[in-house]
Amino acid sequence: MSALELEQASAAPWGAPLLRDISLALEPGAILGLTGPNGAGKSSLLRLIAGDIPLSAGRLLLAGKPRGEWPRRLLARRLAYLPQLSLLNFPYTVEEVVAMGRMPHDTGVATDAGIVAQALAATDTASLRERLYTRLSGGEKQRVQLARVLSQVWDAGSGALLLLDEPTTALDLSHQQMVLAAVRALAERGCAVVLASHDLNLVAGLADRIAVLQQGHVAALGSPGEIFTPQLFREIFAIDVLVQRHPERDQPLVISR
Repeated sequence: MSALELEQASAAPWGAPLLRDISLALEPGAILGLTGPNGAGKSSLLRLIAGDIPLSAGRLLLAGKPRGEWPRRLLARRLAYLPQLSLLNFPYTVEEVVAMGRMPHDTGVATDAGIVAQALAATDTASLRERLYTRLSGGEKQRVQLARVLSQVWDAGSGALLLLDEPTTALDLSHQQMVLAAVRALAERGCAVVLASHDLNLVAGLADRIAVLQQGHVAALGSPGEIFTPQLFREIFAIDVLVQRHPERDQPLVISR
């Protein structure tokens, strides 16, 4: 059973359609990368899946059930969403922020504390655990928010879904690699992942499949090797690039001319 399935899904919450006739499926443990020009609909698609904006047509299924039929608490145990901008202005400690991800669960104090500790370690935020969130740098806040959503689905297993919108923004290269390793490890435990990013090479190295959005619809869908071609970049991004094989990994490497 697919962790996520969209069938001719459209969304028009404010009049003009933001998303049109999107059909795709994501199996447990798979990683789907979303990319496309600014305004193509990447964040809107994540918000649709997360429930921030409603369907206007089509179907959206989570583990074979329409999203609207899931009880809110059960859904919160298996779906976590990291938006581009996380607004939190209360002086919680880092550990308290990450522990928010465990609020829907009934796994007990000891289990929750262990999962929070693992999420802190996976994002290199354990040394910040007693710091006030409001006093962190932008990159530190990003890693803490990632730890929060990781803790939310850490033990959800097959059928869980993690939505990430530009998760490596403001991160240095070392922490980018750490974040990607944490996402891969979660996927290996059965959690499906949808990740939106403008970093084309990051997406190519992480995702099993890539959906390229253009003006609210899926313009291309397939493996990184199938999708990333010079022709696609000319047609969708209006730019000429070189696409070569990575010298060490089995993935395409996009190079600006």
